[in-house]
Amino acid sequence: MQSINVLLIEDETRIREMIKDYLENEGFQVLEAENGSVGLEKFKASEISIIILDVMLPGIDGWTVCKEIRKNSNVPIIMLTARSEEYDKLFGFELGADDYLTKPFSPKELVARMKAVLKRGKEIGGIGNNPSIFEYRDLLVNLDSRKVTLSGETVAMTPKEFELLSFLVRHPEKVFTREQLLNKVWGYEFGGDYRTVDTHIKMLRESLKGYRNIIVTVWGVGYKLEVEVLK
Repeated sequence: MQSINVLLIEDETRIREMIKDYLENEGFQVLEAENGSVGLEKFKASEISIIILDVMLPGIDGWTVCKEIRKNSNVPIIMLTARSEEYDKLFGFELGADDYLTKPFSPKELVARMKAVLKRGKEIGGIGNNPSIFEYRDLLVNLDSRKVTLSGETVAMTPKEFELLSFLVRHPEKVFTREQLLNKVWGYEFGGDYRTVDTHIKMLRESLKGYRNIIVTVWGVGYKLEVEVLK
């Protein structure tokens, strides 16, 4: 079994050691960083499978670290914070975070979310016998390279936007409830916070620009991808 290397960026020693001990007992390999600068250095120097990133770090905060990593990497990122404000969560998602945990949390829940995020990444990368490229007019979605283009121009998307779009294009015309999208795209129950889905649908529509209308709201139910021709 291939080892899963976790980069844990957390300035509170007690929390960092608690998380590290639990993850190592679960079979993960853990690299520690006590601040954002060290975290970025270790990320660049190592093969990292997933990042656990605290928001409130000395010096470079977690949001900035996330933004820097997202410039050239889609590695899964789970953010930790002592604040539960919706703005913080939405801002983290907009920067490209895959998930968000509010302190205090149980290590068991963290591991469950890590496994869900890692599982989703594997599923997106391998579609089995289904086509890996979807086209609608001049919109192209390449599931293998995780690249979206409009009229030949690359569309910048967060990892979760891409996963949401790739799921919908593989199931055109089918309506999904918010709960179903949370389970299928995020990979676990999100505690009933369906606004997470609405926020990512809004972000996805903005990224798709002139094709925003292919993501259809089915009032009282959820969302679907609707196109005239999908080949």
